[in-house]
Amino acid sequence: MLGLLYLLIAGTALAAFLLWPRTRPRALAALASGARRVAALDRARRFVFFGDRFPEHYKSSDQKVLRYLATRSYTGLLCTIVVGLLGFGVILAAVLAVRLVQGRLDLQELLTQALLGGVLLFLDVQGIYSLAVLDAKLARECFGPSEQEVLRQRIDELATSRAAVVQAVDAERRRIERDLHDGIQQRLVALAMLLGRARRSRARNPEQVDALLHQAHQESQEVITELREATWRIYPSALDSLGLKEALSGVSERCSIPIRMDFEVDRALPQTVETAAYFVVSECVTNAAKHSGATAISIRLALYGAVLVVRVEDNGTGGADPSGSGLTGLRSRVGALDGLLHIDSPLGGPTTITAELPCA
Repeated sequence: MLGLLYLLIAGTALAAFLLWPRTRPRALAALASGARRVAALDRARRFVFFGDRFPEHYKSSDQKVLRYLATRSYTGLLCTIVVGLLGFGVILAAVLAVRLVQGRLDLQELLTQALLGGVLLFLDVQGIYSLAVLDAKLARECFGPSEQEVLRQRIDELATSRAAVVQAVDAERRRIERDLHDGIQQRLVALAMLLGRARRSRARNPEQVDALLHQAHQESQEVITELREATWRIYPSALDSLGLKEALSGVSERCSIPIRMDFEVDRALPQTVETAAYFVVSECVTNAAKHSGATAISIRLALYGAVLVVRVEDNGTGGADPSGSGLTGLRSRVGALDGLLHIDSPLGGPTTITAELPCA
């Protein structure tokens, strides 16, 4: 009824401004602003009396709010009529009870009145239930996104995620090319030069051959190490052969910072989920070791129903850039699984990155 009163009073007060094209937009804005306040009261009513919770971030359009108040006014009138009929039935039942006690009511009239009262009570209960269902439906449509809005938002998210995945793939290709060119290729060139010098020195300076071969051996070990690191960053073979826990243990062993890991997963996970979880941990550990100045890292993986929660925290200086290429790639990888990535990295630290990965 409050919505009906508001629409009648505000509509009457703003009628002249609504009819004039030049003042109509401002009048509609004023009407919608007041309608939002009235709708907020109705939203609070749904929460207090029915426990309904609606998305906090969702903002209904002006048209949707005004349409809700208009429709809600009709349901309010119907509810008033139904409650009035229920009150009439109670009064009628009281009158019949008094007449029955006084002996002024015969059996035939009693049965007739009881039948009419039963029908009225049934209609009242049915009407109250139907209006309650309708009221809840109207509230959901006003204070929450419709199916079309959810679908449109999902399409936008998929389009954004798809573009981000393409960018992440291109960035990863550039990183691999840079690692191969600046690291492994340079060491292979140095190894070839050492072996060439050793071959040329075999006749002129045999004593130098052993030293050159020793350097070549050290260089080959460095090449093997860097090649192994590069392949692990592309895809860890241990993930397929040993499982997620052992693959993450390998990440901990290769890190120069002490890592404490809690692995609370007691069943097998889909391969896509394990791969995403591995790269979340690997990227976070790499960032902490390179940029944060951290002295300790904690990793926790736990299953909550059908969701794997991966949490990586370091005690570094914080200030991680969510728009950086590494974290952007992680967000795209997690989003491809309909997961969520939360980044909390205030200046001064600590940095906490949490990924929620659906396993169903």
